[in-house]
Amino acid sequence: MDILSLLIKAFWGGFAALGFAILFNVPQRTLVMIWGMGAVGVLAKFLLLGLEVNIALSSLVGAALIGVLSVYAAHNKQAPPLVFSIPSVIPMVPGAFAYRMMLGCMELTSTAATSPNYLKTLAETTGNGLKAFFILIALSAGVAIPMLITRKDTFKRIKSSEEQE
Repeated sequence: MDILSLLIKAFWGGFAALGFAILFNVPQRTLVMIWGMGAVGVLAKFLLLGLEVNIALSSLVGAALIGVLSVYAAHNKQAPPLVFSIPSVIPMVPGAFAYRMMLGCMELTSTAATSPNYLKTLAETTGNGLKAFFILIALSAGVAIPMLITRKDTFKRIKSSEEQE
């Protein structure tokens, strides 16, 4: 695992998140945090992939990290957590697997079921589709679970209760 290539992916992952944030017209005060969370999420995902962790689990950890950071950032920057989490997690969406699945589906419709490559194409298409599906589930769960856990208590209330003790 090359540290420089990992940092470069994180750097550009942050800019991809920033691009989606600008596309969604988020407040300007949130842009730096969104860039940082996008970079941290992509860094966590690719660091775990470099350690040969499953791609769905790597995506779950990266998205959960973004989810936790977005709850904190929401209190810090006075904006809803979704403003931070959604643009930050979009760069981790499995576009390549979904694209390969669609190409496989198109190939399957044009080849005969008796063709020697049919079963191989079917297996690859199914594998790519399942990977894309499970990565999307992991991303949505990783972002949603921290927000669901902290829904009742804001960081402001948590912080004030710690100060009283």
